[in-house]
Amino acid sequence: MSEMSFEQLLEASLKTIRTGEVVEGTVIDVKEDEIILNIGYKADGIITRNEYSNTPGLDLREVVHAGDTMQAKVLKVNDGEGQVLLTYKRLAAEKGNKRLEEAYENHEVLTAKVAQVLDGGLSVVVEETRVFIPASLVSDTYEKNLSKYDGQEISFVISEFNPRKRRIIGDRKQLLLAEKAQKQKELLERISAGMTVEGKVKNVTDFGAFIDLGGADGLLHISEMSWGRVDNPKKFLKVGENIKVLIKDIQGEKIALSLKFPETNPWLTAAQKYAVGNVVEGKVARMTDFGAFIELEPGVDALLHVSQIAKEHVDKPSDVLSVGQMITAKVVDFNEADRKISLSIKALDNAEKAAQESTEE
Repeated sequence: MSEMSFEQLLEASLKTIRTGEVVEGTVIDVKEDEIILNIGYKADGIITRNEYSNTPGLDLREVVHAGDTMQAKVLKVNDGEGQVLLTYKRLAAEKGNKRLEEAYENHEVLTAKVAQVLDGGLSVVVEETRVFIPASLVSDTYEKNLSKYDGQEISFVISEFNPRKRRIIGDRKQLLLAEKAQKQKELLERISAGMTVEGKVKNVTDFGAFIDLGGADGLLHISEMSWGRVDNPKKFLKVGENIKVLIKDIQGEKIALSLKFPETNPWLTAAQKYAVGNVVEGKVARMTDFGAFIELEPGVDALLHVSQIAKEHVDKPSDVLSVGQMITAKVVDFNEADRKISLSIKALDNAEKAAQESTEE
């Protein structure tokens, strides 16, 4: 048997490789756009920038260094120049696909940084594999501008996995809904009617305000904003404002709130302040043909009948009074049970006239 040459012996000692095979090697040189690997073969392996990452303009010298150990997949045993053409990103993508498939099957929550904000949603990368999160699945509320998510780490689940069609869909919305449902459950378990809690004004409408209680929203109706009259909730409360509210009622998931705390009820001291015979001041709140309603304080109104406005005959209250005008009158009737108070300017005038005549005598 003839002896083998040194070259033949060397070649025989080296492993053979095939296209599609996964090899491991040591980085012997890194250029801006190319990585050279010793893969234990008669030729070195080459990974170009395009086969390392999808990131445009990436300087490979910043992410890979001589002496690093890497795995890659063989694209071509001979690239035409005697070198083995390798790919790192495709191997990583295959591993990523496997990883995402497992996450899909196990309903696992994944976390990744948003790589790109697109017109229709967000793109994230998990182990070199792109996952698309449609705009409708980014949040549990409609968001027109998704740019705030650029570069942020977000959590999601894989709701659809079809790598053959390059369709891997992520869903963040269901996580937010599940989290919200859990917080709502915990909140409803710890609150009850009659409790005072803190909340933040989330939204203000013409009929009231929605208050974020930290797990669920409660409705503060316009009629529960004050013991007095509130004409415009948007002037009474501001979005983002922190307030203390009373839990008035809970019906299922609906929470009714109030700012009318029992201890601040003005009728608690009304009997003393507005006893018959007391002289009081108030503001004309509204008028009808039969009289004017006078606000003595927020939550306490009194009726000044048209016949009690003046000694002279008055056809309509609006002939002598105007809304917002301050008046002084005498309490002539107090009905605590029905919360009704009657006033009279005429009785006050008569009393003053009688006192004056008595002094003159």
